[in-house]
Amino acid sequence: MAIEAISDGSVGTLSLGELVVRRLGYGAMRITGDGVWGPPANHDMALGVLRRAVELGVNLIDTADSYGPHVSEELIAEALHPYAEDLVIATKGGFERSGPGKWEPNGRPDYLRQACEGSLRRLQVDQIDLYQLHVPDSDVPYEESVGTLVDLQDEGKVREVGVSNVSVEQLATAREIVDVVSVQNRFNLGDRHAAEVLEVCQADGLAFIPWFPLNAGSLAEPGGEAAEVAASHDATPAQIALAWLLDVQSTLPIPGTSSIEHLEENVAAAQIELLDDEIGELTAAA
Repeated sequence: MAIEAISDGSVGTLSLGELVVRRLGYGAMRITGDGVWGPPANHDMALGVLRRAVELGVNLIDTADSYGPHVSEELIAEALHPYAEDLVIATKGGFERSGPGKWEPNGRPDYLRQACEGSLRRLQVDQIDLYQLHVPDSDVPYEESVGTLVDLQDEGKVREVGVSNVSVEQLATAREIVDVVSVQNRFNLGDRHAAEVLEVCQADGLAFIPWFPLNAGSLAEPGGEAAEVAASHDATPAQIALAWLLDVQSTLPIPGTSSIEHLEENVAAAQIELLDDEIGELTAAA
């Protein structure tokens, strides 16, 4: 399949408050080392992936201070700063890292402020386009964590606010405190556990950013629905999973990779036109 740059016409757009982005972004977690820890095995390749994503029309890069930690944000600035006028950089705070594969929630106001100010420095910006609370912390009232993002927004350090890994109830709590423009939860063809949160986003016009978007679970196995649809389109099951997500209202997938070849494969998925019966079959096959 030929690689064509994505455009507003090929994937459509979504609003993140006052920001408008194309509905296929890039998730920058995979440009770090194993276990999302330390620098990438190939520094130049990581920079190349980021630059190629922008060349291909991606105008949302999603990261977090915990990716590395700090490594992903530093690479984004090295590769792309000064940023194109239409490029939106989204980052997150709320996790501490003590080693590869280890993630500890920290939603304390003082920690979130420290995390945001660190992201500002590493990304080399005066204001973060979209700042997301990465995860609720069971040891801290959610209202206090979200309230810190309100303070940061009032100070001009954050333009738009999003939340991540939330339940319907937590999303409602956050929206009572701040104008939430996006929700980032795990959701894909093989895992629909966040369906109720997605429904709220669809009803109320919030962008829903599904992480781990390429997963098709058992549907990608030989004889599975994604595998069969993929064969008919000369595509991979992962591309079909992404094409299916792009058909779901309000979603803004952010597939990540450390490979330019894989990045181009993901972007090519935007060109796949699934038939109505294929979409119905995939949707029904949980």
